[in-house]
Amino acid sequence: MTTPALRLLHITDTHLFADDGARLRGVDTQRSLNAVLEHASCHPDGPAAILATGDLSQDETAGSYRRFRATLGQRGLPIWCLPGNHDVPGLLDAGLEGAAFRVSGAGLAANWCVVLLNSHSPGDHGGRLGPGRLAELQSILDEHRERHVLVAVHHHALPVGSRWLDELGLRDADDFFALIDRSAQVRGVVSGHVHQASDQLRNGVRFMTTPSTCFQFLPQVAHFALDTQPPGYRWLNLMPDGSIATEIVWIEPPH
Repeated sequence: MTTPALRLLHITDTHLFADDGARLRGVDTQRSLNAVLEHASCHPDGPAAILATGDLSQDETAGSYRRFRATLGQRGLPIWCLPGNHDVPGLLDAGLEGAAFRVSGAGLAANWCVVLLNSHSPGDHGGRLGPGRLAELQSILDEHRERHVLVAVHHHALPVGSRWLDELGLRDADDFFALIDRSAQVRGVVSGHVHQASDQLRNGVRFMTTPSTCFQFLPQVAHFALDTQPPGYRWLNLMPDGSIATEIVWIEPPH
């Protein structure tokens, strides 16, 4: 494989609590995240950065973001983050300010630009960008026309085939698509939120979702149900020619 211009470790939906040992749907989310990071660290080709696409917290506390920071901040890598529907953007911004962390804007490496897009919509488990965030995206795309672009956003824009999840996707996806369709340098869009892996092509742009670091939702169902799939993560190899090579990795759940 050609050496990537940018290799990312994509994690999502960590759902951390301030309290050690706290569980969500029977899963110790901190322990599960630790297991994912340990597994990824054993790969001989390490990432240039870690991309974390929202629902970093479950209990909406400053302590949960301190826990996230303590877990990831000592790894000697840039950590690129954005909020999900379970996050509190103000607490996330304050808790992850400075040092290795970037919470908005764009991460740049070689000939790639990774846009960190906020789809948090207060009081709604679905997502929305709105005119302001769409304008921010357009501004970044205009500034970096010479680069290939990966857009990272918590809520999925393309349906994944589960009615209950697709009712909680990106509510202004059509506006997002219209902007993407005008922007030839956008190569991919990567999301969390759905706790499952998907990979779809729309108008030449790759739309991907990544499993949670804790538990997964059963795909292709009308109503909420948990899957038996274990914790997972995604490798993203962003290539010099604008192509994306990617792999989903599942791990043995910690006991």
